[in-house]
Amino acid sequence: MTLNFDRSNGEMDEYIDLLMSKAGVHHPRLIREMILTALKSGQENSYMADQKLMRTTMKEMRYTNKIFAPYRHRKKVTVFGSARTRRDEPIYQTCVDFCRRLVEHDYMVITGGGPGIMLAGNEGAGAENSFAVNIHLPFEQETNPVMSADDKVITYRYFFNRKVAFLKEAHAVALFPGGFGTMDESMEIMTLMQTGKNPPIPLVLIDDDGGYWDEWFKFLRDSLFKRGLISGEDFGLFTITRDYREAVHVIDEFYRNYHSMRYVGKKLVIRLNKQLAQEQCDTLISEFSELLAPDGTMVLNEALPAEHDQPDLHKLPRLIVDFNQRSFGLLSAFIRRINVF
Repeated sequence: MTLNFDRSNGEMDEYIDLLMSKAGVHHPRLIREMILTALKSGQENSYMADQKLMRTTMKEMRYTNKIFAPYRHRKKVTVFGSARTRRDEPIYQTCVDFCRRLVEHDYMVITGGGPGIMLAGNEGAGAENSFAVNIHLPFEQETNPVMSADDKVITYRYFFNRKVAFLKEAHAVALFPGGFGTMDESMEIMTLMQTGKNPPIPLVLIDDDGGYWDEWFKFLRDSLFKRGLISGEDFGLFTITRDYREAVHVIDEFYRNYHSMRYVGKKLVIRLNKQLAQEQCDTLISEFSELLAPDGTMVLNEALPAEHDQPDLHKLPRLIVDFNQRSFGLLSAFIRRINVF
């Protein structure tokens, strides 16, 4: 039979409803769509490799949610950097100190769970404040000794699931010097923020004495910016520093008043930790008019009716913005400006 996502499947809809009732599920409308998706895929595609990919993806993401769910109330910082960094290198100790300080400021740390900078991050934060998001590799990257016995370890088959976990749970990202993997992660998070596929978050690039990120910055400036391949506002997506204390300060300041954001239709809803005054809102309109859609504005407000699905955030004051959905580098600067008030 042909299956549809609307309720036109007759007896099959009754079977699915009964299954969900017996199992006991949250958000049955969404679970019903997942069940139908699996059934439709089974009908449409006989190629086993495709089905294995879908199966493993769902299993890995389910387990990801299970591991992170008990810690949803705590902010987390994802740390990237080279697996080849040695313990005797100064940048290793910088990462240890950085992550130790993050914990002092009530953050948890997410690393790739391997050696080098990943080990330094978990060592600094301690297993109780760490997650290890590892990957099966042909040469077997073992989970580092700090996290090997902890229950907050996830080992993925697919890199794309691992990438989702790194960013889905992160309130900030810290990048230390590294190789292809670090370059991949740095460019990916900037692309996702530049295109609005990831909410703005602090992105701090912590440099070594050799000026690793300084050289990278020169490449952006001379090979990308000067050719018009990126814009000036894209440089507002990240901060480069050699001082781990400054890196933590940048992350803290980003959440000084800004809490989070979401879209309701075409409206950008910015949730705040404290209410802005009308004159402060007027200042933002004046200074960031380029951020607005044609004839758009910003207004102070309470939670919109469509936000009822997040009751824990209902009491936070709002700034509702008619965002042009294009200037995401400028949006990061806008959030920093909000935090000055």
